[in-house]
Amino acid sequence: MGIQEQLRKLPSVDRLLQDETVAELAAQWGHELTVSAARETLDVTRQAIRDGAACPPVEVLAREVDERLAARLRPTLRPAINATGVIVHTNLGRAPLSAEARSAMDAVALGYSNLEYDLDAGKRGSRYIHAEEILCQLTGAEAALVVNNNAAAVLLILMCFARGREVIISRGQLVEIGGGFRIPDVMRQSGAVLVEVGTTNRTYTRDYEAAIREDTVALMRVHRSNFLLMGFTHEPTLAEMVDLATARNLLLFDDLGSGTLLNTEPYGLAHEPTIQESVAAGASLVSCSGDKLLGGPQAGIILGRADLIARLKKFPLTRALRVDKTTLAGLQATLRHYLLGEAAEKVPVWRMISLDEQALRKRARAWVRKLNEQGVNAQIVAGRSTVGGGSLPTATLPTHLVALVTGSPDTAAARLRTGEPPVITRIEDDQLVLDPRTVLPEQEGTLLQVVAEAVRD
Repeated sequence: MGIQEQLRKLPSVDRLLQDETVAELAAQWGHELTVSAARETLDVTRQAIRDGAACPPVEVLAREVDERLAARLRPTLRPAINATGVIVHTNLGRAPLSAEARSAMDAVALGYSNLEYDLDAGKRGSRYIHAEEILCQLTGAEAALVVNNNAAAVLLILMCFARGREVIISRGQLVEIGGGFRIPDVMRQSGAVLVEVGTTNRTYTRDYEAAIREDTVALMRVHRSNFLLMGFTHEPTLAEMVDLATARNLLLFDDLGSGTLLNTEPYGLAHEPTIQESVAAGASLVSCSGDKLLGGPQAGIILGRADLIARLKKFPLTRALRVDKTTLAGLQATLRHYLLGEAAEKVPVWRMISLDEQALRKRARAWVRKLNEQGVNAQIVAGRSTVGGGSLPTATLPTHLVALVTGSPDTAAARLRTGEPPVITRIEDDQLVLDPRTVLPEQEGTLLQVVAEAVRD
């Protein structure tokens, strides 16, 4: 049968819409969406026939319409399983939230809340109070403000206090964060005048002091949270910078980047400056993220002197950078874990960090056994997990990986990440591996089922 005869067999849009399956789709998803999917299906099929394919039966075309509608209506933002071993994975949404944080966010999302209503006074209140008190309790700061991320926090601070004025920073701290955003660019965008001092590897207090002029308003420290400078290096302590700023009547801004409320050393990691340390050292303002090592929803946290925070709250840009009710609820619930001393058990990031090798080995063995039972060739290999999220750049944690023996690791990895739900893995030593450290306990059953279907021998 020739191409023209095959094309004549192709049903019209109206004929395809009369098919029982397609008619049910139109009733479920609406006439317009279904017609669009039907037309697209027929266009693709028409081209396939011209390329030599036979015209498929109507029921096959109906299934294709169904699949196109499903693909079109599937959310682009979907839950995924992180089996990479990178705990704070920037591309996978950073920190997973605790059950309590999710519950708190859900509670305020379901209906109305007292976001900006003072229940005692019976009149308009401020959204900024909802996380401020607990942040001050945890850090010792006089006041606090929450905006939508740490880059916004830095921009807000500079625009409010340093627009048209000079801010002194070490050349060794002119970092680039994720997505190509650079501290010098953020500073210039704010209108602050950037004054670089010292060298890439060595900066002294005297370098800052020599650069102070009439237009200088602040010294700024940026924590190098996403890379490590080693070897012949020197930089002043934060306390030394605070002393200089105080003596010269300047502000001291401390951008911690990730920021942590817990000491990282007891978990076998290098020391990461804590928020409390910066506040105690006397920094005028400290900024950090809420969704990295803190383990909460995306937020930028600013802490410090009450008079400075008060000015920030009234600054016009603050309204453009403010967070919504669900973020504040989730952040407050996350901070409560720290206040109650249960962060290591309740905050997923810290629960993953604190997992010991024995627990990981036990979990990996169970995975291998279950996968083997389903025809998947899997074995345990030693490996390392990473904290991620632009923090503790050289720190890794020992883990036990589940290596999948498959003909093409790249093909298997692609099949897993395009499945439902997507499973994100890593390839190490030409093997596709799964790290139990970053897979949430409630995801285990789904993970093993998806893996078995994707890579079974």
